[in-house]
Amino acid sequence: MSQSPPLAGLRVLELARILAGPWIGQLLADLGADVVKVESPEGDDTRSWGPPFVEGVDGENLSAAYFHSCNRGKRSITADFRTEEGRALVRKLAGHADIVVENFKVGGLEKYGLDAASLRKLHPSLIYCSITGFGQDGPYAERAGYDFLIQGMAGPMSVTGSPDGQPIKAGYATADIFTGLYATVGLLAALRRRDATGEGATLDLALMDTQVAVLGNQALNYLVSGKVPGRLGNAHPNIVPYEVFPVADGHIVIATGNDGQYRRLCDVLGRPDLGGHPDYADNKMRVANRAVLVPMLGSLTSRRHKLELLAGLEQAGVPAGPINAIDEVFADPQVVARGVRVELPAPAAAAGTIPTVASPIVIDGVRQVANRPSPRLGEHKDEILNDPVWSGRHG
Repeated sequence: MSQSPPLAGLRVLELARILAGPWIGQLLADLGADVVKVESPEGDDTRSWGPPFVEGVDGENLSAAYFHSCNRGKRSITADFRTEEGRALVRKLAGHADIVVENFKVGGLEKYGLDAASLRKLHPSLIYCSITGFGQDGPYAERAGYDFLIQGMAGPMSVTGSPDGQPIKAGYATADIFTGLYATVGLLAALRRRDATGEGATLDLALMDTQVAVLGNQALNYLVSGKVPGRLGNAHPNIVPYEVFPVADGHIVIATGNDGQYRRLCDVLGRPDLGGHPDYADNKMRVANRAVLVPMLGSLTSRRHKLELLAGLEQAGVPAGPINAIDEVFADPQVVARGVRVELPAPAAAAGTIPTVASPIVIDGVRQVANRPSPRLGEHKDEILNDPVWSGRHG
């Protein structure tokens, strides 16, 4: 028997653009929420962040791949906040929403009467989520926040890259995406509280806060020891061997997590003596002596071919794997078997579908992913305005 999506009936008004805010809306849409995306007449900035662009049946531009990465499952309507008509439309929609998500600068919506205080005064049960670079208070509150900037300011770049090279940012937008995920958790918690109390909530999510929070063990390494972590390339600050190793035809990752796995690695490499050597017998000693041990292990792995060595490590129960390019990721049999790539029906697209990367959430065997692609700009204006739920004519 088919089940309704877990968030069916939840209404979300998204006043957000770029990535962190839209990531929230997409995830909630994947889980079944009705997400109405309010765009300026010019549209979300990322519609033009290409190439590549999705091509329409007549060769027209159906927005950049970037836009499609974080806007599936939504309906689009346009509103110009500079006009009373546009502001009235947003206030009307907010009156029928459970959640409002926005990522304007601090105070950016206050002048339009669309900020949390204004809308919650009209609708006390509303849950309002603001995404900013630095939060609603503090000395940096007025600054604009960008993912790259935050990766630098919040610490990740200081521990990413080679010791003798430049600090390196992650190859994808970690601050934006993690903020979207944390905000979604916060929204679900606020909904749970509202179920019990009837109270709405105002959420204040900052890219800076989030990026500091996900420093994880690196933050605690510093807070406990007082020693500032540095860049270790692909090495791990707390585990050895746990990094990239050369092979005769490229590189692989070896990620031993305990002493038994380390000893089995040494057996596969034909050096059981290293497994029992007192300088490397436990992780504490291996971390202390990594400068000697890791090059020795690298000289052994470099004599082996990737597939042969990986097969041997898998048979021995040693965690290891290839370093896949993106095309290899989507060809990987595990990724294929799990249905991570999804083709969403899109009659307006030249291919008839638009590809997407599904949510990783699987509930009762069902992968949670919206069943329609990102909307065209203003595509659902009439549909939304005539929707009895959003128009107030429901019931």
